[in-house]
Amino acid sequence: MTDTPEAGISKRRDLILAQLAAAATPPPVLVAVSKTQPDEALEEALASGQRVFGENRVQEARAHWEARLARFPDLELHLIGPLQSNKAEDAVRLCDVIQTLDRPKLADALAAAMAKVGRRPRLMIQVNTGEEPQKAGVSPDGLPALLEHARSQALEIEGLMCIPPVGEPAGPHFALLAKLARAHGLTSLSMGMSGDYELAARFGATHVRVGTALFGERV
Repeated sequence: MTDTPEAGISKRRDLILAQLAAAATPPPVLVAVSKTQPDEALEEALASGQRVFGENRVQEARAHWEARLARFPDLELHLIGPLQSNKAEDAVRLCDVIQTLDRPKLADALAAAMAKVGRRPRLMIQVNTGEEPQKAGVSPDGLPALLEHARSQALEIEGLMCIPPVGEPAGPHFALLAKLARAHGLTSLSMGMSGDYELAARFGATHVRVGTALFGERV
């Protein structure tokens, strides 16, 4: 029997979920990174039972999911890419989780948008664990001040997110993020991608963001 693309995504999802279950109890939530994926792949992922998706940009997230929300009211949309302050209201209207809060100005914009829209997505702070100048995220040393500012705006922060530097072992970055979360009483950790989601699970990830390992290599 010829393997169909749908079966491919379904089988890959089953394998990833099994690996996560073997690595941690409870296993982390699989966030399917659906940025740039065609409609066919999104439908195949939905048919496999996947309901939690991550998008890098609000505009693409709207194009992918706005019409599908009526068919799948249990969809959970995570914004996992950098967010401009002037897009905060759009993100608040569409997303269930915003993982990339990283500066006071964005905290202010999100607080204002939530007050206007009457909707409160869950929030995580992105930490630049490698302190890379080209990468979004607050520095580890800057995290306490940003948390204090966010909380002063009545924002409830549930956890932290990181993207380790390319070419460096991910484990120390996952350990640092977990340590920071414990120090600040935060319960959610979004860390781990296609190449290291099992390792992230062992370090305490509550969410892993997986694209290529689920959807396959783009042709």
